[in-house]
Amino acid sequence: MVNFGLINEWEPATGRLTSWVASPASLDEAKGAPVHPTPASHQQEEYLLTAARNETVGFRFSRLCLVAFDFQTPLDVDAMTRTINTFLGRHDTFHSWFSRETDGSIVRHVVDPSVIDFRPTPHGEFDSPDAIRAHVETETPGPFNWDCFTFGTIEHETGFTLYAAFDHLVTDGISSALTVVELLQLYSSESQGTPSGLADVGSYVEYCARERAGSASLTLESPHVQRWIDLVHSNAGRLPTFPLDLGVASASYARTAHLSTTLFSEADAEKFATVCRDHGAAFTPGVLAVAALASYEFTGASNYFGLTPKSTRSTPAEFSSIGWFTSLIPVPVTVDESSTFTSVVGAAQASYDSGKELTDVSFHRVLQLAGPDHGVNVDPGWSVPMVSYIDVRKLPGVDLFDAINTGLFGNRGSSEEVFLWINRFNDETTISLLFPDTDEAHASIKLYVDRLSEIFTTIAAHGDYSPSVAALAT
Repeated sequence: MVNFGLINEWEPATGRLTSWVASPASLDEAKGAPVHPTPASHQQEEYLLTAARNETVGFRFSRLCLVAFDFQTPLDVDAMTRTINTFLGRHDTFHSWFSRETDGSIVRHVVDPSVIDFRPTPHGEFDSPDAIRAHVETETPGPFNWDCFTFGTIEHETGFTLYAAFDHLVTDGISSALTVVELLQLYSSESQGTPSGLADVGSYVEYCARERAGSASLTLESPHVQRWIDLVHSNAGRLPTFPLDLGVASASYARTAHLSTTLFSEADAEKFATVCRDHGAAFTPGVLAVAALASYEFTGASNYFGLTPKSTRSTPAEFSSIGWFTSLIPVPVTVDESSTFTSVVGAAQASYDSGKELTDVSFHRVLQLAGPDHGVNVDPGWSVPMVSYIDVRKLPGVDLFDAINTGLFGNRGSSEEVFLWINRFNDETTISLLFPDTDEAHASIKLYVDRLSEIFTTIAAHGDYSPSVAALAT
């Protein structure tokens, strides 16, 4: 099973640490990289603007994504150097950096990949995981730096651990899994002198150009824009919030907390999937139907405004590409006192199918077109509760992940909402949540996870679930 969590929960074996960072010559070349006409993706642009607004908070506000896995062989430093530089050269998400101009705009600069040169620096023995974690977080620059990614190895008695740290600006969840597989293949190729067999990859910059070309044609009258606006109107002009108190004051910063636990066995996961299929739905809409039932139990509100991430990769080459290829799509579900899981899951499937039509219509772009004058009241840097289902069994190379002790981790950053992942592995299905590190949120998350677990297990055991009036008084 893949280890998920926060970086402060990563427990690497201690040993001799070597890191790979951009050479001084590479940095000089990158600083002089010319402006490129393709803007950042809408998501990247808003991420950078939010990071800029919060650059004085006293901690890393932007998201840092870390992957780590083990090798049971001695480290070949030269082969690893070639591996890292080949990896960076293959994916043009690593060739861009962004400047913040005096007018507040974000401008892309593109570095010639031939000048990218990451070199090893030995740091000696590290005798505690705390020291290793601190080194990684300190050494990896923020999102306004071209080199907002670093690599490292920790050599120990049984082999070595390889880690790669990226600002979220240049990666996403699927990219993290792809990174593990590709670094593993490239290092094997470089250390053994054999072809890697890796396919050509797509261009993230070209994806951004395609997204921007599509969004430039949108207006307030565009049907897909109007659908987003109608959804917000139906939620009193605002985006959804978690159904329980998180204890987050509007003027404060809460750091991020994490919880992961087993939801049910693979046998029960298949029973749940069967119930979904028998009522015309797949697993993902089933998860969102469960979230809708839980929301109704806790709030009594019939309209659940669900949001789930959707990959925006669309060409064969993009499915092997590293980058931030995701957007949020809406999945509204209506629940009332007469509803059961089997009565709403089909509607959840229809809602999910309809939401997929908005995959390429970024809500960030909608907010450029619609504001308070149009009944849309959304603050800059907005955050929403997110519910995601990942069938980890289908990720490339997943069968290796257990054997090489793979971990995917994020920094604590700042948290205002709840991000939830249901992860289906070969032997079990887990639930992972990131949420504000407040007393109120910890209590609410326990209630929420307990309720979700009861709903899922009841459906698996009995084929249906009816909302509990008692839950409203919890």
